[in-house]
Amino acid sequence: MPTVYITAPPESATELAEMLVDERLAACVNRLSTTSTYRWDGDVHRDEEAILLAKTTDDASDELVARVRAEHPYDVPCIECFDEIDVLESFAAWRAESVE
Repeated sequence: MPTVYITAPPESATELAEMLVDERLAACVNRLSTTSTYRWDGDVHRDEEAILLAKTTDDASDELVARVRAEHPYDVPCIECFDEIDVLESFAAWRAESVE
């Protein structure tokens, strides 16, 4: 089961997180504040962003990514899926039940 790493502007992050949980595409979404430094259109930028860690299932991950892409304000959003090597079984069961 994957965790999906997403970055977004702070003003969009809460809406994205709530959408994913409301639509049962994620069991939980953690939000962390960060400052990102990156290159865009040849220039170096520094912006405040939110990191979203969406806990989902294999079956829901493609739809989760599609929903984030459709609603995300960036032209090229950061969306990365991480497959877990090891996870607490009770957490995995809760997550699967929450995403059904």
